[in-house]
Amino acid sequence: MSRICKDGFDKESIKKQREVYGIAYTQNILSGRWKYLILWYLKSTERRYSEIKAFLGDISQGSLTKQLRELETDGLINRKVYPEVPPRVEYSLTSKGEEFIPIIDLMEEFGKKFGEQVD
Repeated sequence: MSRICKDGFDKESIKKQREVYGIAYTQNILSGRWKYLILWYLKSTERRYSEIKAFLGDISQGSLTKQLRELETDGLINRKVYPEVPPRVEYSLTSKGEEFIPIIDLMEEFGKKFGEQVD
């Protein structure tokens, strides 16, 4: 298995374990309880911080800020600050984030098919 360190993946491990690197890379980027839901929520339109927080409900402000920053650092979302008073911040998917949406959609379908059914 590829070794993950604070700086990412060990280059030698990437070469040796190329077939599992893609899975490990994706898992590393999306490690975090809320990231999948944030991406799913942004798939149709840009959203303000308060909209994302309301959608997720139980998430703390600190956790949401951390998850959004990590998604931005990894290039999956954009953060746009409007020069207004009070400042308005909107989040949207990048092209890399948009390319991830089919995976999120497959996860949604899998959950609908095999998850608990509520009548």
